[in-house]
Amino acid sequence: MPLGDKTKNPMPKKLTLLVLHCTATPEGRPVGPDQIRDWHLSPAPQPNGKLLYMGKLYNSDAELPKEVQGKRGRGWKQVGYTDMILLSGVPVRLVANNEDGVVDAWEITNGAVGVNYTARHIVYVGGTDKKGAAKDTRNKEQLLTMTSYVRNFISKHPNVRVAGHNQFASKACPSFDVPAWLKSIGVADKNIYKP
Repeated sequence: MPLGDKTKNPMPKKLTLLVLHCTATPEGRPVGPDQIRDWHLSPAPQPNGKLLYMGKLYNSDAELPKEVQGKRGRGWKQVGYTDMILLSGVPVRLVANNEDGVVDAWEITNGAVGVNYTARHIVYVGGTDKKGAAKDTRNKEQLLTMTSYVRNFISKHPNVRVAGHNQFASKACPSFDVPAWLKSIGVADKNIYKP
């Protein structure tokens, strides 16, 4: 079931972007959907000592719903990605969507500030070396899945542009040069995001 009351959320926006991400975890370390949900949705400590959870401030851990007491994350209402690619190359849906050419309010994810209302986001597991430095860790299976995913996405949405998270924020994510990779797999220039 979609989160939130659709009447209070923004009107659907035309889908214009597919943004690629990494989990920023060490090469080979498994990460699954439940971890992503915990990292993004669990309560976030605030400077005033309160806890932000699902858009609401709580005074203490004891006031939080029991299932999230003691957990800490970003306190978001929605995860940051529509889909993820596991180490095995298996794609997993994190947030339901109707696959059309608009981003409905219930489909919005928190992937990149400023573009979420018009984007879908996909994340691959990995993105750092064992010491935490940015590294393209996509294995053969992940590369095959990401290539297929991007090509299929563009075939369904011919005017969409594909970008890396680092094109919208000062971070290494997804730990590879997205425009160069897209060219290497034959994506047309019109589908490669340029700021």
